Amino acid sequence: MAHIDLSAPAALPPTAGYSHVASVAPGSRLVWTSGQVPIDADGTVAPAGDWAAQTRLAMRNIGIALEAGGATWDDVFKLTFFVVGTSALATIRAVRDEFVNTERPPTSSLVQVAGLFRPDVLIEIEAVAAVASS
Repeated sequence: MAHIDLSAPAALPPTAGYSHVASVAPGSRLVWTSGQVPIDADGTVAPAGDWAAQTRLAMRNIGIALEAGGATWDDVFKLTFFVVGTSALATIRAVRDEFVNTERPPTSSLVQVAGLFRPDVLIEIEAVAAVASS
Protein backbone atom coordinates (compact mmCIF):
# COMPACT_ATOMS: atom_id res chain seq x y z
CA MET A 1 0.00 0.00 0.00
CA ALA A 2 2.70 2.47 -0.95
CA HIS A 3 0.01 4.89 -2.14
CA ILE A 4 -1.40 5.30 1.41
CA ASP A 5 0.71 5.97 4.49
CA LEU A 6 -1.14 5.48 7.79
CA SER A 7 0.39 6.32 11.14
CA ALA A 8 -0.28 6.91 14.83
CA PRO A 9 2.53 9.18 16.07
CA ALA A 10 3.70 8.41 19.60
CA ALA A 11 3.29 12.10 20.52
CA LEU A 12 -0.52 11.73 20.16
CA PRO A 13 -2.84 9.76 22.47
CA PRO A 14 -3.07 5.99 21.95
CA THR A 15 -5.74 4.91 19.47
CA ALA A 16 -8.49 2.31 19.67
CA GLY A 17 -8.07 0.63 16.30
CA TYR A 18 -7.55 3.64 14.06
CA SER A 19 -4.66 5.73 12.72
CA HIS A 20 -4.22 9.41 13.50
CA VAL A 21 -2.80 10.35 10.10
CA ALA A 22 -3.31 9.28 6.49
CA SER A 23 -1.20 10.54 3.63
CA VAL A 24 -2.18 9.68 0.06
CA ALA A 25 0.39 9.61 -2.75
CA PRO A 26 -0.06 12.08 -5.60
CA GLY A 27 -1.87 10.63 -8.58
CA SER A 28 -3.96 8.20 -6.53
CA ARG A 29 -7.62 8.00 -7.54
CA LEU A 30 -9.94 8.88 -4.65
CA VAL A 31 -13.23 7.07 -4.02
CA TRP A 32 -15.87 8.47 -1.62
CA THR A 33 -18.93 6.57 -0.50
CA SER A 34 -22.17 8.14 0.58
CA GLY A 35 -23.24 7.34 4.10
CA GLN A 36 -24.28 3.70 4.19
CA VAL A 37 -26.96 2.50 6.57
CA PRO A 38 -28.04 -0.98 7.73
CA ILE A 39 -30.57 -1.57 4.95
CA ASP A 40 -30.31 -4.35 2.34
CA ALA A 41 -30.91 -3.70 -1.37
CA ASP A 42 -34.42 -5.13 -0.94
CA GLY A 43 -35.21 -2.56 1.77
CA THR A 44 -34.85 -4.89 4.75
CA VAL A 45 -33.44 -3.10 7.81
CA ALA A 46 -31.13 -4.93 10.22
CA PRO A 47 -32.89 -5.67 13.52
CA ALA A 48 -33.80 -2.58 15.55
CA GLY A 49 -31.57 -2.12 18.57
CA ASP A 50 -28.95 -4.63 17.36
CA TRP A 51 -25.74 -2.62 17.12
CA ALA A 52 -23.66 -5.54 15.81
CA ALA A 53 -26.11 -6.47 13.04
CA GLN A 54 -26.65 -2.84 12.05
CA THR A 55 -22.92 -2.04 11.99
CA ARG A 56 -22.12 -5.22 10.05
CA LEU A 57 -24.75 -4.51 7.37
CA ALA A 58 -23.65 -0.87 7.01
CA MET A 59 -20.03 -2.06 6.64
CA ARG A 60 -21.10 -4.66 4.05
CA ASN A 61 -22.86 -1.89 2.14
CA ILE A 62 -19.66 0.19 2.30
CA GLY A 63 -17.81 -2.78 0.76
CA ILE A 64 -20.34 -2.97 -2.10
CA ALA A 65 -20.04 0.79 -2.70
CA LEU A 66 -16.23 0.58 -2.64
CA GLU A 67 -16.27 -2.24 -5.18
CA ALA A 68 -18.55 -0.20 -7.45
CA GLY A 69 -15.93 2.57 -7.30
CA GLY A 70 -13.07 0.20 -8.09
CA ALA A 71 -11.73 0.13 -4.53
CA THR A 72 -11.39 -2.44 -1.74
CA TRP A 73 -11.24 -2.27 2.04
CA ASP A 74 -7.41 -2.22 1.74
CA ASP A 75 -7.73 1.13 -0.07
CA VAL A 76 -9.77 2.80 2.70
CA PHE A 77 -7.93 5.51 4.60
CA LYS A 78 -10.84 7.30 6.31
CA LEU A 79 -14.05 6.12 8.00
CA THR A 80 -16.68 8.36 9.53
CA PHE A 81 -19.30 6.88 11.85
CA PHE A 82 -22.54 8.64 12.74
CA VAL A 83 -24.23 7.00 15.71
CA VAL A 84 -27.32 7.74 17.80
CA GLY A 85 -25.51 6.69 20.99
CA THR A 86 -22.07 5.73 22.24
CA SER A 87 -22.93 2.85 24.57
CA ALA A 88 -21.97 0.26 21.93
CA LEU A 89 -18.50 1.55 20.98
CA ALA A 90 -16.83 -1.77 21.79
CA THR A 91 -19.31 -3.59 19.54
CA ILE A 92 -18.88 -1.08 16.72
CA ARG A 93 -15.09 -1.39 16.95
CA ALA A 94 -15.23 -5.21 16.99
CA VAL A 95 -17.42 -5.28 13.86
CA ARG A 96 -15.24 -2.64 12.16
CA ASP A 97 -12.24 -4.90 12.77
CA GLU A 98 -13.93 -7.67 10.75
CA PHE A 99 -13.58 -5.44 7.68
CA VAL A 100 -10.46 -3.29 8.04
CA ASN A 101 -6.84 -4.31 8.19
CA THR A 102 -6.15 -3.96 11.92
CA GLU A 103 -2.41 -3.80 11.20
CA ARG A 104 -3.02 -0.68 9.08
CA PRO A 105 -6.29 0.76 10.39
CA PRO A 106 -7.76 3.76 8.57
CA THR A 107 -8.21 7.14 10.20
CA SER A 108 -11.59 7.43 11.85
CA SER A 109 -14.12 9.84 13.29
CA LEU A 110 -17.21 9.00 15.29
CA VAL A 111 -19.97 11.55 15.75
CA GLN A 112 -22.98 11.12 18.01
CA VAL A 113 -26.08 12.55 16.35
CA ALA A 114 -29.56 13.28 17.69
CA GLY A 115 -31.04 10.91 15.15
CA LEU A 116 -30.76 9.50 11.66
CA PHE A 117 -33.33 9.47 8.86
CA ARG A 118 -35.33 6.63 10.45
CA PRO A 119 -35.78 6.02 14.17
CA ASP A 120 -34.82 2.31 13.84
CA VAL A 121 -31.44 3.13 12.23
CA LEU A 122 -28.64 3.37 14.80
CA ILE A 123 -25.60 3.96 12.57
CA GLU A 124 -24.48 5.45 9.26
CA ILE A 125 -20.94 5.06 7.92
CA GLU A 126 -18.93 6.84 5.21
CA ALA A 127 -15.60 5.77 3.71
CA VAL A 128 -12.89 7.41 1.65
CA ALA A 129 -10.42 5.27 -0.28
CA ALA A 130 -7.40 5.88 -2.49
CA VAL A 131 -6.66 3.55 -5.38
CA ALA A 132 -3.11 3.38 -6.71
CA SER A 133 -2.60 4.83 -10.17
CA SER A 134 -2.18 2.23 -12.87
